[in-house]
Amino acid sequence: MAVSRHIERFHELPIHEFTPDDARPLPAAGSVAWRLSLEYGSQQDFVQLWRSFLEKVDPSGVRAVVIGPWWQDGYTSVRPAIEAITAEARRLPALEALFLGEVTFDECEISWLEMDDVTPLLNAFPGLRSLAVRGGTDLALEPVRHDRLTSLRFESGGLPATVVRAVAGSELPALERLNLWLGVDEYGGDAGIDDLAPFLDGSRLPGLRHLGLANSEIQDEIAAAVAHAPVVARLESLDLSMGVLSDEGATALLEGQPLTHLRSLDLHHHYLSDAMQERLREALPGVEIDLSDAEADEMDDEDDRYVSVAE
Repeated sequence: MAVSRHIERFHELPIHEFTPDDARPLPAAGSVAWRLSLEYGSQQDFVQLWRSFLEKVDPSGVRAVVIGPWWQDGYTSVRPAIEAITAEARRLPALEALFLGEVTFDECEISWLEMDDVTPLLNAFPGLRSLAVRGGTDLALEPVRHDRLTSLRFESGGLPATVVRAVAGSELPALERLNLWLGVDEYGGDAGIDDLAPFLDGSRLPGLRHLGLANSEIQDEIAAAVAHAPVVARLESLDLSMGVLSDEGATALLEGQPLTHLRSLDLHHHYLSDAMQERLREALPGVEIDLSDAEADEMDDEDDRYVSVAE
């Protein structure tokens, strides 16, 4: 599962955990992605940790930051962390990548993470090239213009439709990679096909080369829409994984526009029959297809099917 362990690299840099009382020499500011997190019961809050980081690491050289657990004991809103980070934006001119909420399910279930409006992060860092956000509860975004962002990723057990619409309404001329974990309605994932139309009809995001519409309980409907979506012709990779994709959705994909130009097609965690999996491989011989994590044999009843990440 994607949220079962911490990432080891971010923005093509190795992760380095910042610890205020670590006496060892620190790596060069721009040579690693700095992870900041609080242990349960920590004596300091995130604002104090952030200030210590800026004092001990040359902030002018920092290229990538990963934010893990930001609470001391009970789960709290990420807003103070966002406010602390954006307040010092002028001291981080080289920041290119930010991951907010790099938290495993052992630390907090993804749908228990208390999020907030992440628009200030994009407004504060015009040089940002990559933004990843994990968590959906109280997550908000306003339509923005950002000229440098090339990768945007929202990982959620339930992504609010308002966030999906805000992404669709944003001016992101440099965006090459968009990943949305749509999740389930039970945890706030209320986006429908109409909300995805601006991504699919090719009218938005002119630089898009990778599209991920994943982790959805309407994965078959998404596949059917993608099958005839104008944007697909300019994609290099497509991700429809982690959801409840069945033979119905896969059939729509194969009967739609050609997909042979794709470098990769990610369908892992699916409900495809063995025959359909073989049909996909035969139809797309030059495409790297991920068909791992097959669930069809274990859950034939549609009502028992589940997305990869929800709670």
